[in-house]
Amino acid sequence: MSIRTDLPYEVDIVDHTWITMDDGVRLSAKLWLPRTAAPVPVLLEYLPYRKDDFTYERDAAQHGYFAGHGYATARVDIRGTGDSDGILEDEYLQRELDDGVAVIEWLASQEWCDGNVGMFGISWGGFNSLQIAALAPPALKAIIAVAATDDRYATDVHYHGGALLACEMLPWATTMLVRNAIPPTPSIAGKGWRDQWRDRLENTPPFIESWLSHQRRDEFWKHGSVAEDFGAIKCPVYIVGGLADGYSDTVLRIAEGLGPQAKALLGPWSHNFPEFGIPGPNIGFLQEALRWWDHWLCGVDTGIADEEPVRIWVQDWVAPAETRATRPGRWVTEPSWPPPPEHTTELRLWPAGDGLVAAPPDSTAISVDSGQTHGIYGGRWWGYGGEGDLPNDQQLETAGAVSFDSDPIEGAVDVVGFPAVHLRVTTDSDPTAAPCS
Repeated sequence: MSIRTDLPYEVDIVDHTWITMDDGVRLSAKLWLPRTAAPVPVLLEYLPYRKDDFTYERDAAQHGYFAGHGYATARVDIRGTGDSDGILEDEYLQRELDDGVAVIEWLASQEWCDGNVGMFGISWGGFNSLQIAALAPPALKAIIAVAATDDRYATDVHYHGGALLACEMLPWATTMLVRNAIPPTPSIAGKGWRDQWRDRLENTPPFIESWLSHQRRDEFWKHGSVAEDFGAIKCPVYIVGGLADGYSDTVLRIAEGLGPQAKALLGPWSHNFPEFGIPGPNIGFLQEALRWWDHWLCGVDTGIADEEPVRIWVQDWVAPAETRATRPGRWVTEPSWPPPPEHTTELRLWPAGDGLVAAPPDSTAISVDSGQTHGIYGGRWWGYGGEGDLPNDQQLETAGAVSFDSDPIEGAVDVVGFPAVHLRVTTDSDPTAAPCS
């Protein structure tokens, strides 16, 4: 990663300052302040990922870039993480979101802020950007959410399609438990750093216990799922995702749910920012984000409001490979999501025998008897572009399952969005029988 230094503004960095919450808990913030006498807008990133070590390099590049273009920026550790006080008891609890609103109010009140705040982040930072936007703090004028979800149960690392996503839930819960066991920085926490560390070790719960205690889409998961009420979000949203990431569905759902209030970008990337996501091609996303902030926080006509709001990378066919540096394709744009009728063609197919036909057959009863190992070549749900993350050749999968082919389709067809499959299922086993021991 290279960091530009020839930016319009020189920048002063405040490595640490306290922001005190209403219950006395202090959150640790790092600030990048452009050298100017005039107050400026502020950009907030609010994460549990330890600003002073884990995200230090990335923060330097991104926050330094925005500050160098005239924005004050703040990187804040969530309570119970990094150098902030308190205990982190789970993801996206109301206390975290209320703290975020208080941080925005604090930023907007500083003499170097002109009262306008933007919020951005990837993954957890994208989640809570959406969730805090739904609380509509007055100073929050726009957000950018990358690789995030609108539905914590349907599309996240816990459950998928109602099934427990064990390949992601356990590793993620373990990662957070270990990360939160790292001590705060002694020079920031002060003489009581060891007691603060011991308090975290003894009282930070393993998040997986609460996740496994809620195996259906109940109020636990509805909390923080902005799809429950898109109307609660009042500010413009730039939602960004990658086709090789588990959160790709979210981009188009939010584009549909928010309508003209949203701008959507869906590229070929995995779980990362577009400037260095794999597979490529990458884009200059910092420059794109700057256009967004300049428009919504500064009132500058950057042209971004005149562009079609939905932009998607349509992938060309390539031979399967479990990893690749780039994915061939092209960008397409749409004026809305779903696209207008004149941009789409309806294709309905029905199963008949071992094929798909264009009209409903007399009978569509098909026997299914697939092994429980089916799907191991399907790639990782939540990939970062590494070995084994992308779907590999799935001919073995096809041989071990019920599959269907249609007659050849004339001409090229772009399939973008959510193809729907409607099934009526019965079982020939006794549903009352005791499970195998």
